[in-house]
Amino acid sequence: MAAPQKDDYRKLTGPQKIAILLMSVGEESAGKLFGMMDDEEIREISSTMATLGEVSSETVERLYVEFAEQMTASGAVVGTYDTAERLLIKALGKDRVDSIMEDIRGPAGKTTWDKLGNVSEEVLAGYLKNEYPQTIALVLSKIKPDHAARVLTVLPEDLSLEVIMRMLTMEAVKKEVLEGIEKTLRMEFMSNLAKTQRRDSHEMMAEIFNNFDRNTESRFMKVLEERDKESSDRIRALMFTFEDLKKIDGAGIQALMRVIDKDKLTIALKGASDTIKTLFFDNMSERAAKILREDMESKGPVRIRDVDEAQMTIVVAAKDLAAKGEIIIAEAGAADQMVY
Repeated sequence: MAAPQKDDYRKLTGPQKIAILLMSVGEESAGKLFGMMDDEEIREISSTMATLGEVSSETVERLYVEFAEQMTASGAVVGTYDTAERLLIKALGKDRVDSIMEDIRGPAGKTTWDKLGNVSEEVLAGYLKNEYPQTIALVLSKIKPDHAARVLTVLPEDLSLEVIMRMLTMEAVKKEVLEGIEKTLRMEFMSNLAKTQRRDSHEMMAEIFNNFDRNTESRFMKVLEERDKESSDRIRALMFTFEDLKKIDGAGIQALMRVIDKDKLTIALKGASDTIKTLFFDNMSERAAKILREDMESKGPVRIRDVDEAQMTIVVAAKDLAAKGEIIIAEAGAADQMVY
């Protein structure tokens, strides 16, 4: 933001005025004031402070009059990330400040992609469809896989396939390029910058494919096999589908059933193989299995979309339990290994 001058003093926002005053009263006093604020107020004010730039002494003096406070005339002040961080540390401690500064620093912020994730797939796809495939690939690589999957489904199919290929071969992005894209996203979606860790492109794409409905997954996978058989094989191997629940032992299935919605299970099993149905029936009491079978029959025809959604909900729950160490998902071929 350009440095506010005396002539545009009345155009300063509330957070800008507070940021200027905090920088002019000295670190000790500013630290005490920060200590009385909640995290959201601190983020807003420190974010403003970090990008304020130079403020004229005339503007500072006008603020003294407006707030009618006794302050030290410090002349010009300069707002930088270091200034904001130094003032915050005095009041809040380094650990808490690190989290706050991570939200307001350029590419190291956390909130851009989180807020972008709240934009509907239709709106985001409508915005991205006019961008280069490489740009779309970068944006989709930084949002959640289920959201990326929905965006790819809405985009024109030829463009989606091109984006998938770019995501699979994506290399490290230059800092200035990333900053340019993030700046545009801030203006378009009123969000801050975010940072995500570099992930294996095939693993990321496997999660996206996991969130496609079965028809979309089959269509994209078929074309991908024709264009890049090696990549399609790697993605398929990394995917965890509803049928992969057979890799979980009985105790794990029982633990899974304790955390999933019974109605979701009823719908999911309507479209499951006999192997998966038996897996669940065998790990519940006879009475519970009988009730579940009756519920499945009483449901009548169920839309494939609803079955896919229910199955994905259960898959996500299984992966969450596995990540917590509460269940174990056997690797391929693990059942054939011998122990002595």
